[in-house]
Amino acid sequence: MTQTTVTPTLATATPSGLRSLHLIRVAFSLIWVALVFSTSAKLVSADEPTVIAAVLLFVYPLWDAIATLLERRLAGTDSTDRVRTVNLGLGLAATAGMVVAAFSTIGTALLVFGVWALLAGALQLTVAIRRRRTVGAQWPMAISGGQSVLAGAGIAAMSASETSSLSTVAGYSAFGAFWFLVSVIALTVRSRRV
Repeated sequence: MTQTTVTPTLATATPSGLRSLHLIRVAFSLIWVALVFSTSAKLVSADEPTVIAAVLLFVYPLWDAIATLLERRLAGTDSTDRVRTVNLGLGLAATAGMVVAAFSTIGTALLVFGVWALLAGALQLTVAIRRRRTVGAQWPMAISGGQSVLAGAGIAAMSASETSSLSTVAGYSAFGAFWFLVSVIALTVRSRRV
């Protein structure tokens, strides 16, 4: 008797992998937020980043690039492949920008972070719209992407203000964690209905 191996289709394999990856992203973001608040919350625009703040600032977009790479491997080739490749490059460019900004001021770092958040949010929104038919339950990621665009524009615009502080990016990350958690719930509910 021969044994047949059933290979899951992209549409059935992706939600499970995305749920796991999104849970990891939630955990990372919450730990990152706690570290920013506990070590760098009082740093304002004209201050030079501390070593801890500099590390936190370049680790965030680097982690996003790594998560994008993992998501790409989970989803395989689909209509979002090119967008995810651009997002991967954007995350690596933002990481390099943060390394440079670490030798400048918090305001410069906030500008780099804001521009990255705006562009990454636009790409996330694009992926969510394209993926809604094959995976479904993408509305939390669409909202998160739109919110990232708005928050990134706000962070970049306020980066030169004397009152802008590093805690601004912690708020951005906390909202991102919230939407990734909502996405996990939405994907779970959808997979139980299918």
